[in-house]
Amino acid sequence: MGTYVVTGGASGIGSAIKEQLQSEGHKVLVVDIQNADIEANLGTAEGRTEAITAIREATTDGLAGLVVCAGVGSHVPDKGLILSVNYFGKIELVIGLQDVLAANNSSVLLVSSNSAPMDTNPAYVDALLALDEPTATEIAQDMDAQQVYSGSKQAVTRWMRANTGAYAAQGIRINAIGPGYTRTPLSAAVEDNPDYGDAIKQFIATIPVGRPGVPEDMANAASFLLSDKASFICGSMLFVDGGHDAVMRPDGF
Repeated sequence: MGTYVVTGGASGIGSAIKEQLQSEGHKVLVVDIQNADIEANLGTAEGRTEAITAIREATTDGLAGLVVCAGVGSHVPDKGLILSVNYFGKIELVIGLQDVLAANNSSVLLVSSNSAPMDTNPAYVDALLALDEPTATEIAQDMDAQQVYSGSKQAVTRWMRANTGAYAAQGIRINAIGPGYTRTPLSAAVEDNPDYGDAIKQFIATIPVGRPGVPEDMANAASFLLSDKASFICGSMLFVDGGHDAVMRPDGF
């Protein structure tokens, strides 16, 4: 049994992952903006630095894995906050803890989205991948909020693919899950939003398996990818979306 760190673990998918890992006998440290073992605002550079420092101090006995799940939806009015939490709040933690992860042969799980393959502004994604937060924020102001969201998830997944080899050489196995529509407090806020509600309900009706996801679906996939059962899986994006990605991108293998 080991110690895992889960960002965004106070609610939704992150909370379900936390509970799943705990049920397997692991110790879990939650990083979130409130109601967490480590309280930090991952939407700011200062908050990310504080989180990294606190994680280091709390895992001197070892770190089995890191799950970066914290995120916000496209309904958030502050487009800069969307990219700051969804991209920088994930990637900067992985980079900032790289030596700790390597020392422990840790597994890393990035929570992306099945919206990651959607069309977005390439310049925006390039700025994210270059870790240029000011430029990405500036570009995002002229984008649709959904594209800001999906672009942040696309950048997370592309970062993983680009860095898988270098991290694997250090003993760090990185994978991602791409949740489809999942009923959480975050998604409920989007579903109730007058600008997105009708479209979301229509979207749910097209899920091939006939139901929306629940956080436990994501937690089961996360548990597998973090475990030794997935020791030969590295750099993969697992869509956990009821078949939606296959239907939307049948030739996108």
